[in-house]
Amino acid sequence: MRSAPTILHLDMDAFYAACEQAAKPSLRGKPVVVGGIGPRGVVATASYEARVFGIRSAMPTAQARRLCPNAAYLHPRFTLYRQVSDAVMELLRALSPLVEPLSLDEAFVDLEAGGVVAETSAVRAVGEKLRRDIRAVTGLTGSVGLAGAKLLAKIGSEAAKPDGLVVIEPGTERELLGPMTVRTLPGVGPATAEALRRAGITTVAETAEAGEAELVRLLGKSHGAGLYAMALGKDDRPVVADRDAKSVSVEDTFEVDLTDRTRVRAELVRLADRCVQRLRAAGRSGRTVVIKVRNYDFSTLTRSETLRGPTDDPGVVREAAARLLETVDTTGGVRLLGVGVSGLADFTQEDLFAQLATEREAEETAQAAPESAADDASEPEPEQERPRRWHPGLDVVHDEFGAGWVQGSGVGRVTVRFETPWSAPGRVRTFAVDDPALRPGEPLPLVVGGVPEAGQSSPAIRPKSLSAGGEDGTESDAGEEISSR
Repeated sequence: MRSAPTILHLDMDAFYAACEQAAKPSLRGKPVVVGGIGPRGVVATASYEARVFGIRSAMPTAQARRLCPNAAYLHPRFTLYRQVSDAVMELLRALSPLVEPLSLDEAFVDLEAGGVVAETSAVRAVGEKLRRDIRAVTGLTGSVGLAGAKLLAKIGSEAAKPDGLVVIEPGTERELLGPMTVRTLPGVGPATAEALRRAGITTVAETAEAGEAELVRLLGKSHGAGLYAMALGKDDRPVVADRDAKSVSVEDTFEVDLTDRTRVRAELVRLADRCVQRLRAAGRSGRTVVIKVRNYDFSTLTRSETLRGPTDDPGVVREAAARLLETVDTTGGVRLLGVGVSGLADFTQEDLFAQLATEREAEETAQAAPESAADDASEPEPEQERPRRWHPGLDVVHDEFGAGWVQGSGVGRVTVRFETPWSAPGRVRTFAVDDPALRPGEPLPLVVGGVPEAGQSSPAIRPKSLSAGGEDGTESDAGEEISSR
C-alpha cells in the first residue's frame, strides 16, 4: 500500500451515449440508449437522462423501450468510440509510462512512475488538469479516483460520477469501505454474495469482522484470503501497462433464428473475415480457431481446432471455422454465431496445404479474368456498397444536404437528421432507401480543432444517485472484442 494517492483511475461518463450526444446536438439533454436495437438486442450504455427511467446496461432493449419509449435508440458506432478512446489514452500516456487500459473508456495510471510528486496536492492537480484536457480534446467528461491502491482508486472514480474527482487519503480505507455492500469488492459476484449473505455478511465491514479463517471456510483458501485483504483496504496489485491480449473474437446476434444451413455458413465466413481483420489490425496471428453457436433455446456450444502454427490467413480461418461448424447441429435455429482466434503470436507459420489451395484459387481467378474483362469493359463501375439496413445512428452523407445521421427507417424510407457535432440541431428529411444521393458516411470529430467551439453545448449529465447501470456492453448485434481474460 502506498503512502500517497498516486494511482489514478479514469472512467468516462456514460461513454457510448455521451459520444452520441456530443455528435448529435438534437440529442443533448435527452435520453439516449446505445446497444442492440433489434428485438433481441441489449443495452450497452444508457445516458444519465435515460437511467432516470430505470434503464441500465445489459437490460434487454425491448424492456428499455417499454420503460422509456421516447428515448433515442441507436446502433453502436465503434469506429467513433475507438477514435475518442485513442485520444483519451494518449492523454493518459503523457502522464505516465504505466497505463493499464481496462476498456475503451476506463484505465488505471501509475502517477508515481510518471514522476508526479507523491503528495495529495500534486496528484489532485494532475487529476483536475486531466479532466480539463479530456473535455478540451473530446468534448466529453470523465470521472477520476485517486488512491494508494487500484481497488480504492476505482471506488473513488465511481463515487465521483459524473464529472468529478475523489481523492481517498491513505489511512482512511476501512472507514470508507465499511458501510459499502460486499459486492463493491472485486471478485464478489452473485454466487459469492449469496454465500456471504447466508452467513450474515452483507457489508465490507462485516466481511472484515468475520475474519480470514471464516472467509476461507466459506469461500476457499485463495478467494477467502484475498477477499479478507480487500475488505481491510489492502490491494498491492501493480498497474500493468500493455496487457497482452489472449484472444480476438467477433460475434453477431440475429433478429430471427437462422435455420438455413447455407445462410449459417455464409454468416460464419463473414465473421471469420471480420475476425482476421481485427487480428491483423492488432499485428497478431493465432493458432487456435474457435466458433461459438447459441441455439434457439439459448444453449451455447463452442468448438475449437488448433492449427499446426499461428496464422492470419483468412482462408485458413474460414476453412477451420467451416470444419468446426460441421460438428454442430443447427437444424433447430441459430440465435448467435461467433468466431475467435486464440493462442496469439506476433509471427505467422503458414499452413502449406491452405497456401497451395489459396494459390490455386488465385491462379484460377487470374485465368478467368481475361475472359470476363471484355464482357465487363462496357459496364459502369459499381457504386459504393449500400448498407443492408439503415441502422439508427448511422453516419450518412447526402449530395445536397451534407452530413447527417439516420433517425429511423422502414417501408422503403429512411429518415435523416442533418446536423454536425458543432452545429445547431438540424432539420429532418425523408428519402427512399435506394436514393442514389444518400450514402454511408464517416464519423465526424466531436470538437473542432481539439477545442469545443464557443457556445457549443455539452452532453447533459445527472447525479450518480439517478444512475441505474454501468457501462459494459453485452450480447448485441455488434458484438466484437479483443479479450485479455
